[in-house]
Amino acid sequence: MSQIKRTELAEGVFFTAVKDSRFKTMKISANIIAPLSGETASANALLCGVLSRSTAAYPDFTALSKKLSSLYGADLNVSIRKSGDNQVLSISASGLDDRYTLEDESVAKELSLLLCGVLFDPNLSGGAFVSDDVEQERRQLLDVIDSEFNDKRLYANGQMIRYMCENEVFGIKRYGTAEKIKEATPRSLYETWKNLLDTAVFEIIYIGDSSPEKAAEVFKDAFKSTKRTPVRVRTEIIRESGEPKRIVEEMNVSQSKLVMGFRAGIAHPDKEVPAAILMCAILGGTAHSKLFCNVREKQSLCYYCASYYDKIKGLIIVDSGVEGENVEKLEKGILKEIDDMKNGLISDFEVEATKMAIINIYRSSNDTVSGIESWYSNQILGDGFKSIEEMSQIINAVTKEEVVAAANKMTLDTVFVLKNK
Repeated sequence: MSQIKRTELAEGVFFTAVKDSRFKTMKISANIIAPLSGETASANALLCGVLSRSTAAYPDFTALSKKLSSLYGADLNVSIRKSGDNQVLSISASGLDDRYTLEDESVAKELSLLLCGVLFDPNLSGGAFVSDDVEQERRQLLDVIDSEFNDKRLYANGQMIRYMCENEVFGIKRYGTAEKIKEATPRSLYETWKNLLDTAVFEIIYIGDSSPEKAAEVFKDAFKSTKRTPVRVRTEIIRESGEPKRIVEEMNVSQSKLVMGFRAGIAHPDKEVPAAILMCAILGGTAHSKLFCNVREKQSLCYYCASYYDKIKGLIIVDSGVEGENVEKLEKGILKEIDDMKNGLISDFEVEATKMAIINIYRSSNDTVSGIESWYSNQILGDGFKSIEEMSQIINAVTKEEVVAAANKMTLDTVFVLKNK
């Protein structure tokens, strides 16, 4: 079982060490958390990619790659996501655990120094980032946005969130907008970088079997010279919806999309969150869920139909692919399954089988270093860290009555349809 230790290195800077002896590799991730904003989201996302390309000590991609190769083939990766009303920029390094190095080398210390170089000592030119680095990352980020537009399932889900949360910052995409990305300059990114160092919350997560003290000391020293005023991390929760919004968008698509957004009425740190997790999975989160078995298989109303619960923001999303003439029937079929749950029409088999499926998913996260890192990084804005075994026990303890109560808190907020012209 993993051992977890969490310490505060500086104001708004936290270091969480998860000790696990099963792997030959280790991973360190620096998660930079900033409030989601239309003014800063694009620049933050672009900056994250630019930072990962080079540092002052390794001023181009080739030099940085050579350094990583010298550390037994280490890797450096970045990712950007939303967590509630916040943007999380993650820069992570993974490599060989110190137990297996030659001559007592500490890969953990070297990778921590490298990450601090990425964060605190980037490759600059005259008080700005290098233009070539910025342009290359700009092109890549715009390509990512284009690819998400071309994936109509992703596009439809994004549009539903945009309309559902049009008066909330959660409606902003994790990368911001293409227009803002194009406006960013090497100089403006420099200001963005300085602002994040001063105001963002940093969550550093260390996964490995070797002592994490060397890594923690490197980060502690790096933050000593930074005067920080970290922002308060928060998320606006809307518990109930008013009159449902309905949006229909036409496009040249071969398969229509129906996406329905619900206010769950439950979000962290509510004690009903585990019941909402189980309820959403019974509805449409497994291969034996109500939506899959009844709406898709028995009634043949759609190509796919699944539900997802965002426990930080308190939303439940049901998305589906459907023939245009079946959109109305499918919507009624989905609402019927939800009404059945609200009325207690849930079998013991559905409850127990779904518990087993959720716990199996949890435990599969425990099979890799990256899976463990992802498990804990997804909890940084929750109500404290819980191990996989702890969360499994909590899910196992949920009763059918609690599931029904959770279902009765759901209210429909927005229906988005993408159909062929």
